Amino acid sequence: MSDDEQALRGLVGGCPWLLRALAVVRETGLPDAWIGAGTLRDLVWGQRYGTGFNPGALRDVDVVFFDPTDLSPEYDQRATARLASAWDEPPWEASNQAAVHTWYAATFGGEPIEPYRSVAEAVATWPEYATAVAVRLDAADQVEICAPYGLADLLGGVWRHNPARVPVALSRRRLARQDPARRWPDVTVVEPA
Repeated sequence: MSDDEQALRGLVGGCPWLLRALAVVRETGLPDAWIGAGTLRDLVWGQRYGTGFNPGALRDVDVVFFDPTDLSPEYDQRATARLASAWDEPPWEASNQAAVHTWYAATFGGEPIEPYRSVAEAVATWPEYATAVAVRLDAADQVEICAPYGLADLLGGVWRHNPARVPVALSRRRLARQDPARRWPDVTVVEPA
């Protein structure tokens, strides 16, 4: 286990709220399900570069899963409802990564994308390297990490555009909306180019 993995596991393991959310995700039985993106960024940066982690301030809790047997939008809705029925506090947002290709172009514009073959392949396209990370609990309550680009930006407090899928214009809009320099003053922002 790398030092970065150990550090992230320590931050996740030190947050009872996130551990409960991870347990709920595991217990719902969604296939290959993980929590990632802004939830992890907010935890890590809140603890390391801000005033702490406030689960009540989360816009959503991104739960990604992978099931190529049902690509319908209703599946995401049912998965989100399943999570909410198990614990109604978090603003759950479940998304079957096997179905992203069916709606991506209509939602974000551009050309249709190829179907993802795994959660890891989907995570690798998320908007910033710091948010291209997901975690889950295994059967032994150990935190598993999916970080296709590593954990350096997440743990080091670097907001950097991931060009794998997100165009620069969208990255700039995200940067303006998220305003990381205000929320976490010690975070380094690398302007999208």
